[in-house]
Parts: sequence; C-alpha cells; structure tokens
Amino acid sequence: MSSSASSASQALPFGRLTTAMITPFSPDGSLDLEAAQKVATQLVDQGNDALIINGTTGEAPTTTDAEKVELVKVVLAAIGDRAKVVAGVGSNNTAHSVESAKAAEAAGAHGLLVVTPYYNKPPQEGIKAHFTQVADATGLPVLVYDIPGRAGVPIQTETLLALAEHPRIVAVKDAKGDVAATTKVLANSDLFYYCGADELNLAWLAMGAVGIASVVAHVASEPYRELIDAVVRGDLTTARTIDRRLVPAVEAIMTRTQGAIMVKAALKLAGVIEHATVRSPLVEATAGQVDALTTDLKTAGLIA
Repeated sequence: MSSSASSASQALPFGRLTTAMITPFSPDGSLDLEAAQKVATQLVDQGNDALIINGTTGEAPTTTDAEKVELVKVVLAAIGDRAKVVAGVGSNNTAHSVESAKAAEAAGAHGLLVVTPYYNKPPQEGIKAHFTQVADATGLPVLVYDIPGRAGVPIQTETLLALAEHPRIVAVKDAKGDVAATTKVLANSDLFYYCGADELNLAWLAMGAVGIASVVAHVASEPYRELIDAVVRGDLTTARTIDRRLVPAVEAIMTRTQGAIMVKAALKLAGVIEHATVRSPLVEATAGQVDALTTDLKTAGLIA
C-alpha cells in the first residue's frame, strides 16, 4: 500500500479495508481464542485497517456477552495498534445494546457496529431513538449497519440524515443495496459509507463509499486492498479486473448457504483455521458445498 493511501486510510474512522471477522470454535463448540488471534493477525498482515468482531459473521447471536468481551480483548492483544477493533453491540433490545456498548468500550474497542433492531420491526422513530441511545452511551464512533434483509426493516434515508447529526454516528455499513438512497445520503451528509455486500463492493466504491466491510476478505484481503487502492487512484480498469476475478469466490461464500458457514470452510481449506465448527442453528458446510467452494476459490486464484 502506498504511503498516500495509508495516510488517507488513517484519516477515515475505520480505514478502508475492514473484515467482518469469524469467531473460531473448537470441535466442542467452545471459543478457540488462539485461532481468533491467528485469524486477526493474518487479516491485519494482509492489509486490513479494522476488524469487526461480534457481528453476524462472528455468530454474535450464539455467543454470550462474556465471550464477546473476551474476543475483543484477545483480538486487541493480538493486533496491538496496527488496526482498529470495531465491536458489534447491536441487538433488538436497546437497553441490552447500551450495556454491550459500554462493555465493549471498557474492553478497549475503538468503535461500535450497531445493527438495525431486528425481528420486532420498530418504526423509524424507534430506530432513530435506538441508535441515538447507543451512541449516547459511550465516547466511541458508531458504524450504523443497514441490512433490511436480516433486520426486516430498512433505515430510511431521512432517518440516516437525522442520525448523521449525532457527533459519534460517523459511518454506515450498507447492505441495503439501494443505489438512489445511498447516493442521496452521500450527497446530503458527512457519513462515511462502507459497502457491506461483497457483490457490490466495486459499485459502492465507485459511488463514493470510502471502503468495504467484507466477509470474502477473510481469503481475499490482498486483492480487495488492491481493488480499493485502484479505485482511490482512479484506475477503474484495474479495479474491474480484480472485481470480476473474485466473482466465483463471492458466489461461493455468500450465495450457497450462510456466509459464516462457507467462510469458515474457506479458511480451513486455506489452512488458516483447523476447525470449521459453527454453533447451532448453523451447521457446517456439506462435502458437496466444500468441493464446489474449492473449485471456485481456485478459479479466483485464492488457493493453490
């Protein structure tokens, strides 16, 4: 990465390349903290500016509050000051999210990922109040996660523009995929956008997103770093070439079954983790899924 690209990344709240990191488990389902440190260290070595811990890909619905705090601490211990740690603290219970935010701050996190309250489908005023209360609870910058496919409701443009007035709500991880809505928010606020859907990375960067919050980057951090840097310097030809080469990997990891399942299988194939264990209700990838994944990762040039 060039010095100019590096300094630009440092000026952004969470840099440019961010991975929504897995939570490794041992075969018995317990936390594998050594593996978590190994994954985190490798991701930072490969160009990540920040790591999102305890998000959906980190299987946050099935880890305890204590485990979440422990993960933040061990990842921080592994990577030191080389990258930022963003802690997922969102839930569909505002009071619980506030408690989680305070715990993450106490553990040393540099920022918070807060997802739209899911399942209970609050109105926009409720969504606004939820994010505001969590942002008020700590001194940390907040990355708002807009993912209606999982949450059940979108964060409307007007709500995002209102939230942008909060001094600690600084960025959006966008998995809504609405070009017009994203463009309007970018045009009318100072919010930084991070693409939260790997199939849209290049499109969102071209529209003005400052970076990506990726799952596929577990096995593609270096090409994604190159893609981002190419867009920053205006070299869309190179960016398109990289983006198209990674299509098989994105399809393999993000479309065949749940992403955490497939990215753990990919990391096992790449020799990064020993076990692809997931917690119920998730189940490990089938032999057929792993075979197809192997072919696609080879096609994308990500494994030998």
